[in-house]
Amino acid sequence: MMLADVQSLIDLQETDRQIQRLQAEIAALPKRVAVIEEKLAGTKKVLEDARTAVKGDEAARRKYESTISDLQGKISKYRDQSLDVKTNEQYKALLHEIQFAEQEIRGNEDKILELMVNAEAREKKVKAAEAELKEETAEIEKEKAIARERTAQDEKELAEWNGKRSALLGTVNPDLLRHFERVSKFRGSGIAEVRDQKCMGCQVMLRPQTYNDVRSGNIVMCESCQRILYFNPANETKPEPVVERHRRRARPKFDSAVAWFYHPAYGEHGEVLLGFQNASGQASRQVFDFNTGRQLGDTLIREGTYPLAFPEDLGEAVRLNGDWDEEEMETWGQEMPMTVLDALHSDLALARNDAKSHAKHDHPAPAASEHPAAS
Repeated sequence: MMLADVQSLIDLQETDRQIQRLQAEIAALPKRVAVIEEKLAGTKKVLEDARTAVKGDEAARRKYESTISDLQGKISKYRDQSLDVKTNEQYKALLHEIQFAEQEIRGNEDKILELMVNAEAREKKVKAAEAELKEETAEIEKEKAIARERTAQDEKELAEWNGKRSALLGTVNPDLLRHFERVSKFRGSGIAEVRDQKCMGCQVMLRPQTYNDVRSGNIVMCESCQRILYFNPANETKPEPVVERHRRRARPKFDSAVAWFYHPAYGEHGEVLLGFQNASGQASRQVFDFNTGRQLGDTLIREGTYPLAFPEDLGEAVRLNGDWDEEEMETWGQEMPMTVLDALHSDLALARNDAKSHAKHDHPAPAASEHPAAS
C-alpha cells in the first residue's frame, strides 16, 4: 500500500504541473492578442498606403494641370509679343519659346493621362483593402473575445488548483515536503516512479537493495537525481508466468561453475535458496531467505567443488536454473534483486510440476477392469 505522504506528493506534483500550465497559458494570451493587433495594424497600413497613393496622384494631377495652364499663358504672351517684333531674329526667338512651351504641355498631358490610367487600379486597391479591413476587424474582435474568455476560465481553474495545493501542503511531512520542493526547483519534479528497477525521472538504474526498499514502501531518494521514489505495481512490467511460457523446463547444467538450489527445511531458517560457486579449486556457499531474498549469515568457502565441499546441504535440495556470476552477485549486497528472486521461485514451480508429471508417468492409474492390491 502506498504511503499517504507519497500519494500526497504525487498529487502535489500533478497540481504544480497544472498550475504551471495555466500560468504559462495566461501569460501567453496577451502575446496572442498582441499578434492579433499587429496583424490588424498591418491591414490598416495597407489601406492607408493605398489611400495615400490616391491622394498623391490627385495632387500630382493638379500640379501638372497648373503647369499646363502656366505654359498656355506663356504661349499666349509670346504670340502677342510676336506681333510687335521688329526683326526676324526676334520673331524666331519667340517662335522657339512657343514651341518649347507646347512640348512641355504635351509632356505634362502625358503624365496626366498616365495618372488617369492608374487611378482605376488604385481605387480598386483601396476598396479591396477597406473590405479586408472590415472582415478582419470582425474576425479579430471575435478572436479577442475568445482569448478573454479563455483567460477568465484559466484564472478560475488556477484559483482552484492553488486551493488544492494549499490543502495538500498540510498533509505531507514537513521535512519530506522541503526535500520535495528543493528538488522540484532544480529538477522540475520532486518525485518519480520506479519501473523495472529504473528511476523514471533520471532514467538511471537503481541498486537492487534500493529497488527492493522502494517496492517495500519505504521512503527512498534516488541516488542520482535525489527525487523521492515510489513504486506502483500496476505499472510494473508483468512477465508471462514461466510455467505458462515453457512447456518443458530447461535442465540445469550440472558441470556449471554456478549452481542454485532450493532447500525446504534448512536448519532453523526453514525454506532457503542456496547459491554455490566453484573457482580456483574452492567452492563458496551463500544462503538466502526464500521469501525475502535476504542473505542469511556470511559466505562460506571450502576446498573442492561444491558437491564435495557441501554434501550436507544437497540431500533434500532441488536444483534450480540460475547463472548469475560472481561479479553480478557482488552488486546485490545483502539482498538479491526481486527479479532474481522471482526467477528462482518460478523455476522451482516448474521443477515441482515436472516432478508431478514424472510421478504420473511412473505410476499410471489402474485400468477400469483392474483393482488395486490391498495393502
